[in-house]
Amino acid sequence: MSSEETLVEAALRVLNTADPVEKARIGDEVANKWLQGLISQPYNPAEELPVPDRPARLTNVKLVSPSLMPKLGKAGSLQSRQAIVHSLVHTESWAIDLSWDIIARFGKQQSMPREFFTAFVKVAQDEGRHFTLLAARLKELGSFYGALPAHDGLWDSAIATSNDLLARLAIEHCVHEARGLDVIPTTISRFRNGGDSQTAELLENVVYPEEITHCAAGVKWFKYLCLRSTNPNLSDLPSEETSDVDNEVIQKFHSTVRTYFRGPLKPPFNEQARKAAGFGPQWYEPLAVKDFTVL
Repeated sequence: MSSEETLVEAALRVLNTADPVEKARIGDEVANKWLQGLISQPYNPAEELPVPDRPARLTNVKLVSPSLMPKLGKAGSLQSRQAIVHSLVHTESWAIDLSWDIIARFGKQQSMPREFFTAFVKVAQDEGRHFTLLAARLKELGSFYGALPAHDGLWDSAIATSNDLLARLAIEHCVHEARGLDVIPTTISRFRNGGDSQTAELLENVVYPEEITHCAAGVKWFKYLCLRSTNPNLSDLPSEETSDVDNEVIQKFHSTVRTYFRGPLKPPFNEQARKAAGFGPQWYEPLAVKDFTVL
């Protein structure tokens, strides 16, 4: 038997690394090895590896309930710009863990094809790069990660969806990450209006376009799981989909979000970015109103 590290073993190494800077560095290294074929096996079929309920994290970031988070402001002052970038750095640090967790937790368990692993390795690598660039920008703004409080709402969603890959894809990638697409253009404008074109350009040219591809991965693999449930031999998404099939997928998306996400989705929606990610208004607009059929 080969002693070569599998991708899932490497993913667990990232998840068990507490320092976020090191987490991003190791993640980048692992991603490059997988993409270059230096890690060839996604997992060992004979091995059951436990995935931690919560990844290793440093304790220097003070955590508060989302409702107790101080207002971030509108990037008009240095203090507000520091707070917004700090919040983005924190989100990206969790996004690294979420990407490696989906690989380690669900890849083998759901017998996902190789393309699934590659898709989320690329997402993980992007999130690590976003974290590194934004953490460096935060230092340039005279602050550092851990200087301000943060909340762990993203990981609360991960725990709620830890037994259901469909739910994980829907909530983390097609709700939370899509919400990021809705708000990023406003954030970019605020930094620009506040005289911070450097942060605006980092968000506009690096983070924003790559986040669209992350939502696209969520949409693609959500569709794949829905279609595979009726066609067990499916190895990838068909290029042509009928409106009936698409309708079934969208209905499943609605029921999944209503089960795992509290309350309606918040408009306004960034229709252009969401369309680029592969999902039109019929996916999310019905979820922007309270569903009165559920008592």
